[in-house]
Amino acid sequence: MIRRIGLLFLIFFVLAIVSTRVLAQGPKAKPNIIVFLADDFGYECVTANGGKSYKTPNLDKLAAGGMRFEHCYVQPLCTPTRVQLMTGRYNVRNYLNFGTLDPRATTFANLLKRLGNYVTCMVGKWQLGQGLDLPKRFGFDEYCLWQHTRRPPRYANPGLEINGKENDYKNGEYGPELINKYALDFITRKKDEPFLLYYCEMLTHAPFQPTPDSADWDPKLLGEKLTNKKHFADNVAYMDKMIGRLITKLDELKIRDNTLFVFVGDNGTGVQIASQLGNRTIQGAKGSTISAGMHVPLIVNWPGTIPASKVSKDLIDSTDFLPTICAAAGVKVPPDLKVDGRSFLAQLKGDKGNPRDWFYCWYARDGGVEATHEFAATHNYKLYRTGDLYEWQADPLEKKPLAKAKLGGDAVAAQRMLQAALDQYQDARPAEYKQPGKKKKKPDTEEQP
Repeated sequence: MIRRIGLLFLIFFVLAIVSTRVLAQGPKAKPNIIVFLADDFGYECVTANGGKSYKTPNLDKLAAGGMRFEHCYVQPLCTPTRVQLMTGRYNVRNYLNFGTLDPRATTFANLLKRLGNYVTCMVGKWQLGQGLDLPKRFGFDEYCLWQHTRRPPRYANPGLEINGKENDYKNGEYGPELINKYALDFITRKKDEPFLLYYCEMLTHAPFQPTPDSADWDPKLLGEKLTNKKHFADNVAYMDKMIGRLITKLDELKIRDNTLFVFVGDNGTGVQIASQLGNRTIQGAKGSTISAGMHVPLIVNWPGTIPASKVSKDLIDSTDFLPTICAAAGVKVPPDLKVDGRSFLAQLKGDKGNPRDWFYCWYARDGGVEATHEFAATHNYKLYRTGDLYEWQADPLEKKPLAKAKLGGDAVAAQRMLQAALDQYQDARPAEYKQPGKKKKKPDTEEQP
């Protein structure tokens, strides 16, 4: 009898310890999530993708330890992509104008904070509206931002807004390093609870200036007038270095295996930059709906969850990030949001998932009644609302639309599918957004193609 009581006591004791540990580890069952968005950085710029012009060792390591995608397409310009990525909805539904995210929008940060109990942070480029309350309204507990309430320099001796306070740096500080330090501090402080870090790197956007690692770095440089495309390679290298620091910190804190790391570009490379991809020269096409304006690198790493050294040919577009992030966090996307994206988490884990057959684009830089460019595309074919059909991988500059009278079987089938896709969005533009786009008296140098 005594032995039996002793055995029962031992069993209950062990169960109590296990239960306590499970409860203690419960919150960490949710993965940390880092979304790193590079500025003006096309697919051709990453060595792992076959790029030959720059060195990206840390990105290459992430690709070797995770999955890279060969067919990720976003919008041709910064704000349109950020609106789609953060809301999971095509621009036709909710894009107001350049430099603005509708204050009524629901973002992935809102969802993870409200429904997943995440602590959230955003660092880097903002360009979504000047309201002081906007970062928190969009779901970010804390932030270290450039171009939130004003437009100071972003690189040497920058101006940043940190949790509502304007900070100006005049002693040779470097903007990308400052936001990186804030990100590392956030990760360190929040390592024991699930966190979301939305890291919007200012690099590699013009002006192309020296970095602190450049031979001609000038710590006294002020403003953004100095620009020389010879520094683009240095800008790429410095961004890659900042990624390396993030990964090192995750390793030091022993939380890397519980961290989903997503790297993606916000649009194609600037038009001033020509890069080598295999045996081809890719001219940057930011601002254009041709392939080089929208084709960006996508690398996802999550040790122990995403198989190493995998390459996916699935189509991914910028609306797919919200549902994927939410799925990884165990957060159900409310049906009333009517998101257009679809989760690719299953593909990341090695399953077939539910890959898309086509993606859609409604693009108007300044918003308004109608798109300046609207199309739907498969891997090989692109159909514009105008009726022009291109075999866009074979004709990446879209110089010659296919003659309708000479379409073969595959092209005919693709045209029918893509027309049906366009028809879905024929009347999707809300009446409240059907206003003329904002006209600027002077060109916005931030986003000139």
